[in-house]
Amino acid sequence: MEKHDGPDPARVRIDDPWYDALASGWGELDGTGAPAPVVPPARGRQEDRGTRAADIYLEVQRSAAFQEVRSRYRRFVIPAAAVFLTWYVAYVVTATTAPAFMARPVAGAVNVAMVAGLGQFLTTFLLTWAYARHARLRRDRAALDLRWDTQELTRAVAGGER
Repeated sequence: MEKHDGPDPARVRIDDPWYDALASGWGELDGTGAPAPVVPPARGRQEDRGTRAADIYLEVQRSAAFQEVRSRYRRFVIPAAAVFLTWYVAYVVTATTAPAFMARPVAGAVNVAMVAGLGQFLTTFLLTWAYARHARLRRDRAALDLRWDTQELTRAVAGGER
């Protein structure tokens, strides 16, 4: 029989919330040749810790820093989405209601519809660039600070076990 130098398997705890308890024991033997039983994690301490962690997340969500990040996000996204949607609907409505206008040549075989259609692609790329720039300059640092603070608080609740 082999000696196992690691911690006692009955005392090992899995704190990872993504851990799939049903997957443990696949192909593992318990020393007698039989498959190892699947042991679900203890519920008592994890539920208490989860409740305290949930309180931390609610506290962070209510904080002024979090509200400022959300406010900056909304101040950019809502107007940008409204402008882009208006531009897209105007293009579609004009294409269906004024085909003669859309067929008007601009330069050679290029007509108004082609220019407006390419403008749709261009504005998509410009909006993506503007969103990334806005996020980088106005929100990312504050969001990372919030994430760092939240992780520190949840580690303190867990007792530094991770």
